[in-house]
Amino acid sequence: MISLFSNSPLYLITNRNISGLIHTRIARRAIAAGIKTIQLREKHLPEKEIYKEALTVREITKRHKVTFIINDYINIALAVDADGVHLGQEDMPLKEARKILGRQKIIGISTHTLRQAMEARDAGADYIGFGPIFHTTTKDAGRPKGIRALREIRRHINIPVVAIGGITWDNVNEALNSGADAAAVASGILSGNIKTNLERFFEAINRGNS
Repeated sequence: MISLFSNSPLYLITNRNISGLIHTRIARRAIAAGIKTIQLREKHLPEKEIYKEALTVREITKRHKVTFIINDYINIALAVDADGVHLGQEDMPLKEARKILGRQKIIGISTHTLRQAMEARDAGADYIGFGPIFHTTTKDAGRPKGIRALREIRRHINIPVVAIGGITWDNVNEALNSGADAAAVASGILSGNIKTNLERFFEAINRGNS
């Protein structure tokens, strides 16, 4: 299994509606700008179309040694040999997903409470997503949990924690310094110029580490 988030704490979630680009083009531009983890998230296309794009993105990510996660679709993740899958609270139970994917694939779980986070940890998740940390318009994920809740999660969870929701280059270090191993971003990277946005994120993270 690929070491999670060891190369970079930025985790891109693709979104065609925000970017105006197909997933393949998003991946190409983001990888050229230095992204090391990509999750393909698609809620509207037929599975056949998602598979076609996922196959191309898998080829690109494999060539550049970028971790590739697919949102929801365990069958597509298997078919294209993605590095793993990300599941929501309403998706297939983690234990069943593990039986299908095996131990070598990454399984991440979206969580919104400490109880959900602990259940995901105990069920064998490789990482959890937790949020929304800040206000977000990307999806209706409820009220922001805030930095205090993220710190509480960190105190109880010993697997990687990915902060999600409203992450920008202005607040990314607040999340990372409060216990997140990585920050998942959609709008902050995909709204406008992907290369420029990623440069701003990397500059902010580097400043935070100096």
